Amino acid sequence: MKLLRASDHKRMPWKNGGGETVEIAVSPDGVGLADFDWRVSMATVATDGPFSVFPGIDRTLSILDGEGMTLFIEGRAPERLTQASEPLPFAADAPTSATLIDGTITDLNVMTRRGSFTHSVRRVSVDGTVQLAPRGGVSLILCHRGHAKTARLSLSAGDCLLLEAVWTDIAVSGKAELFQIDIHPNGRR
Repeated sequence: MKLLRASDHKRMPWKNGGGETVEIAVSPDGVGLADFDWRVSMATVATDGPFSVFPGIDRTLSILDGEGMTLFIEGRAPERLTQASEPLPFAADAPTSATLIDGTITDLNVMTRRGSFTHSVRRVSVDGTVQLAPRGGVSLILCHRGHAKTARLSLSAGDCLLLEAVWTDIAVSGKAELFQIDIHPNGRR
């Protein structure tokens, strides 16, 4: 179990140069945009435009702040994505562009290398205590709003708990909005 503090997240330019990403975690550690197995990041999007293309990558996008955006993913009907929407999975190598609904947004972006890893993303509201159930692989618990704590660690907005090969439930208490991200080697869930 490792706590990744918001103040330690790495800032870097988008692959297409159109903005900035805050990298929360990447595997293997320290790799670049072409070589990761999986990556979790946040980005501020201030203008309409194309997404960076990542060949062989699957992605899930969630809106953290702002009114949201409409995504135009090649081969699919337009998707309106807001803070109330479920996280949206799609192929990161499909040409994609976005139109903002009403101003700047911040999104959560989870990416895994297709054929090697799979991932899932879900929102979790905490008002008291909840049990989270990571099941092996890598799980990340991102505190989006509020404060949460486990038996040993406290999380504030932007902090992320990284769990590896955990098979027991984790009790999380407080008042917070979290995202649980589970990443598994291909073929294991």
